[in-house]
Amino acid sequence: MIEILNLQKTRRIERIRFERLLRTLIRRYHVRRAEVTLSFVGDAAIRRLNRKFRKKNAPTDVLSFPIMKKGPDGHFHLGDIIIAVPRAAAQAKDLGHSLRFELQFLTIHGFLHLLGFEHFRGHEAEEARLVAELLEGKAR
Repeated sequence: MIEILNLQKTRRIERIRFERLLRTLIRRYHVRRAEVTLSFVGDAAIRRLNRKFRKKNAPTDVLSFPIMKKGPDGHFHLGDIIIAVPRAAAQAKDLGHSLRFELQFLTIHGFLHLLGFEHFRGHEAEEARLVAELLEGKAR
């Protein structure tokens, strides 16, 4: 099961687009009966989470909370991805691409963290490959 939550009010989120992206990633990495929650939040919410779980009192663009446990119903809960839409919008503007692209990029980034990829240990290479395959050539 894929759950998409829009908990911010500034931007409309195309839930179907993110559900498709997550389904593609789940298939690609052969995670059977996977459950993932993707939440879109504002800066205040991500700041609180970043302070509580990473001891950093500042907003960030994306947080991932891997769970990696099989529930009693047989579903495998990978974890939760939380994206700060205002941060993503600022980054998209700075990088010269669309908010849609940035949100999809951050979804991929967060998903790889759920799978256990770490920065400087294969995460960037895998991320670049997925972005090239799944996002490049689409509206940036």
